Amino acid sequence: MDQYSLPPKPKNAFMKRIRNIVIAIAVVALYIWTFTSIDIDWGRAIERSLNNFQRVIPKLFSPDWGALGEVSLSMLETVFIAFAGSLMAAIIAVPLAFLAANNMMGKYFSIIGKWILSAIRAFPDLILAILFVVAVGPNAFAGVLAIAIGSTGMLGKMFSEIIESIDMQVVEAMQANGANRIQILFYAVLPQIIPEFLSYAIYRFEVDIRASSILGIVGAGGIGTMIIFAANNRNWNEMGMILLAIIVVVTIIDFASAKIRQKIV
Repeated sequence: MDQYSLPPKPKNAFMKRIRNIVIAIAVVALYIWTFTSIDIDWGRAIERSLNNFQRVIPKLFSPDWGALGEVSLSMLETVFIAFAGSLMAAIIAVPLAFLAANNMMGKYFSIIGKWILSAIRAFPDLILAILFVVAVGPNAFAGVLAIAIGSTGMLGKMFSEIIESIDMQVVEAMQANGANRIQILFYAVLPQIIPEFLSYAIYRFEVDIRASSILGIVGAGGIGTMIIFAANNRNWNEMGMILLAIIVVVTIIDFASAKIRQKIV
């Protein structure tokens, strides 16, 4: 065979192409079926949307600066809710992560730990906020609890994956030299996991800032309370001020946390 000739095509290349075409057709058919089965008057929906945009959008871009003080206080409360909830979640997630880590607790305990974390992650933050508003009343503490429980599931899953990825040769070397469990934990396990634990905890704080911004809609404190009042009163200028505050605070926190995570990892 000539050295410049192309290699022969694999025999299953044609079948792969047919499979990809079938998958693409199925996806397109699913989207078509979805949109055609929804009973929506698209003409009326588009007309109302255009009318609302023409009436609302200009006011959103003309924020009410007179509400800056009240908006700032509510936004500060939102940041505190997110910070307290994230801190509680980071603490609670550590023992659950060790329980779910297969290389720390064994197969059966790991199954129990993973099931607990999956069960926690099944509930959205907004549902948890509604439950805690009923339990402790409509206040910021309900938002803190909702953020804490909601973030525990995700942080626990991330932490357990970090623990399972550590270098077990370091652990085995210390075991061979007669180190006990406490010594192995502090000198072989924690040095490997703490930087990534902190990085993920800070990243989760970023996510919780966004989540806590809407918890006030159900009475869990923060800027969400002002959002629902402004929407109900059709005060779109104040809504513009609220959205501007959220954008500024989230951007600052994202930038700062990114710099911190770069230093840690």
